[in-house]
Amino acid sequence: MGVTEPTALPLLPRYGADCTVSLVPALLGPGGTSDLPSWFPASAAGARRVVVLVLDGLGWNQIETRRDLAPVLASMDSAPITTVAPTTTATALTSITTGLTPGEHGIVGWRMDMGDTVMNVLRWADAAGDRRISHPPALIQSCPPFLGMRVPVSSRAELEGTGFTEAHLAGVKPVGWRVASSIPVIVSEALADGDTFVYAYYDGIDKIAHERGFGPYYDAELSHADRLVGDILERLDPDTALVVTADHGQVQVGGRIIRPGREITDLVRHQSGEGRFRWLHARRGAERALHEACGAHAEVAWIVTREQMVDEGWFGPRVADAVLRRLGDVALVARAPVAFEDPAEAGGADLVCRHGSMTPDEVLVPLAVARGG
Repeated sequence: MGVTEPTALPLLPRYGADCTVSLVPALLGPGGTSDLPSWFPASAAGARRVVVLVLDGLGWNQIETRRDLAPVLASMDSAPITTVAPTTTATALTSITTGLTPGEHGIVGWRMDMGDTVMNVLRWADAAGDRRISHPPALIQSCPPFLGMRVPVSSRAELEGTGFTEAHLAGVKPVGWRVASSIPVIVSEALADGDTFVYAYYDGIDKIAHERGFGPYYDAELSHADRLVGDILERLDPDTALVVTADHGQVQVGGRIIRPGREITDLVRHQSGEGRFRWLHARRGAERALHEACGAHAEVAWIVTREQMVDEGWFGPRVADAVLRRLGDVALVARAPVAFEDPAEAGGADLVCRHGSMTPDEVLVPLAVARGG
């Protein structure tokens, strides 16, 4: 696969409109499916029951170029919507479940500056281990999911009770799955028990993209995920709508990893975020010099200060003070298919596809709807 040209401008989330943040409030709000916004696919209107399926890592642009591999998804009433900033799982899933922007819920990256440490949010840990005691998930992210309603959630069983699950799925009815073939069964059982809203999460597409990149393995997994969508639909009746979306798309980076030079790292206390949305936390008094030094990477990245991002609404119209303190001073936001190395980051060096930045391949995700048969 060749190297694509850098994107000219960042694609910012359309908060308050066709964005993943708006999905749960639209579906569970006072009007429910009888009063959906105009950007919502019409097939959902009037549904008495709703199943939301999040396919981690499935970008709109990726599926549009592979529609023949996903005939079920291709046949659904669909349109692209935007995810959030940064385009990373921890931030995006929290926005989907809470219906809040990153500036409101405060989960603003894969690795997040907590003041005394930089914590891997998905593991809720740092190099010293679990941080649930020093940084309780319920305090770091206290906003309830699903507008405070106790809905059934079907995700990997081994994720139940983890720090990140406590942070973005507190108070739900967990119905974990061990193998993906169980998801349609779990969904149909929840509906049969009288639940009118079910949330399911599947992470296979994201995993294979990270490990193998785009190619035959990715194509095979996309076809598998499409069959999963079809299996769920087969168990639904005409009064039930299946809503499929994603948390982010992907960019194939491979070995194109950039290590910032000493002219940058000597001005940095530490880093956070991820390879394609790399926060640099400046040494005291070095903020302006750091911003200028980062200009060396302007051909492949947007060089953006915290203040500029807040002013432009990257994280939503409001950013809480506690959230501001988690952001770096300057961000290297990749616009070319590259990633920026952080020597303190473990577990990311071998990723083939990545995400986090604000290119269309990462920001645009599907919103697809179909009724049961």
